[in-house]
Amino acid sequence: MPDESTLHNEQPARKQQQRSLVTQQKLLDAAVEAFSENGFKGTSTRDIAERAGVHHPLITYHFKNKDQLWRAAADHIFGAFRNALAGALEEYKDQGAKQRMSALIHAYVNYAKNQPALHKVMVQEASYPNPRLEWLIDNHLKPIFTVTFGMIKELQDIGVAVPGNPALLFSMIRLSTGGLLALGNELKASSGIDVNDPETLSEISEMIIRVFLPGDMPASTSESKSDQ
Repeated sequence: MPDESTLHNEQPARKQQQRSLVTQQKLLDAAVEAFSENGFKGTSTRDIAERAGVHHPLITYHFKNKDQLWRAAADHIFGAFRNALAGALEEYKDQGAKQRMSALIHAYVNYAKNQPALHKVMVQEASYPNPRLEWLIDNHLKPIFTVTFGMIKELQDIGVAVPGNPALLFSMIRLSTGGLLALGNELKASSGIDVNDPETLSEISEMIIRVFLPGDMPASTSESKSDQ
C-alpha cells in the first residue's frame, strides 16, 4: 500500500501531465488551423501560440521547433484520415469490391468535410517541391495510394471502374471531392449548393461513384463474395 506522502507526490505529477496534454492538444489544433490557412512559410510559431492561447516558449518545450510541430500536426490530420478509411474498409470487408470502394469514397467525403485542413495542407505543400511534401507522401499518402490503386485496378478489370491509369483515376476522385468542398462558399452563393448539408454530402459521394464506377459487379463475383 502506498503511504500518504507517495499519494501527495503522485497527484501533482498527474495534474501536471494532464495540463501538458491539454497544452499539446491546443497547440496541435492551432497549428492545423494556421498551417492550413497560411502554409509553412507563412506561419510563425508566435502566431500558433497566440491562437492556442499559450506562452510562446511552450512550443519549443513540447515540439522543439516549427518543423516538428508541422509534422505533428500533419500526423494528427492524416493519421486520423487513414484510420477513417481503414475503418470503412474493415466494416465492408465481407462485401463486394464496388461496395468496399463506395464505402471508401463515402468515408473520404465525410472526413474531408469534417477536417478541411486535409486538402488545404496538401494544396499548400504541393505548390512547390519541399522536404515536408516528400515526408507527407512517404509517411501518409503512399500507404493509402498503394491500397486504393489496387482496388481501382481490380474494379477496372471487371468492368466496374472507367478504364485508364488507376493512379490518375484515383487522383480525379480525390480532387473532385476536395475541389467541391474547398469551393463551398462559392457553390452556395452561385448555385445554392450547401456542402454542409448531410444530404448534399451523400449526393456528392453517390455522384462520384456513378461517374467513376459506373459498371455493375459481375453476377458470379457478387455471388461468390456473398457466399464467403
